[in-house]
Amino acid sequence: MGGGWESRVIGGREVVFDTEEFLRDPLQWTEEVARDLAHRCGLTELTDAHWKVIRFLREYFLQNGRVPLHRQLKAGTGLSLMEIESLFPGGIKLGARRLAGLPNPRTCEG
Repeated sequence: MGGGWESRVIGGREVVFDTEEFLRDPLQWTEEVARDLAHRCGLTELTDAHWKVIRFLREYFLQNGRVPLHRQLKAGTGLSLMEIESLFPGGIKLGARRLAGLPNPRTCEG
């Protein structure tokens, strides 16, 4: 695919990613996509803590059109920033956001 996008089939659906494995369209996200991305970055299992962060990020983004501030992420998950950063290879920006299907922080504000 041109323009730095690549597609793959996950769960019988074509899903389009940029070169850093961020979804082109956040609405293409499914839990199966999150599991696939987790596996690709070396996470063999997504724990309840991972899902708490992923779901909060998605819900906040879909309701507000932007990612939450760090203080909002802490309040919404009940986890410290250190705890969240340590859960995801790439931390919050390049890890949690990717698995949550949010836009690439390198190409958007937030």
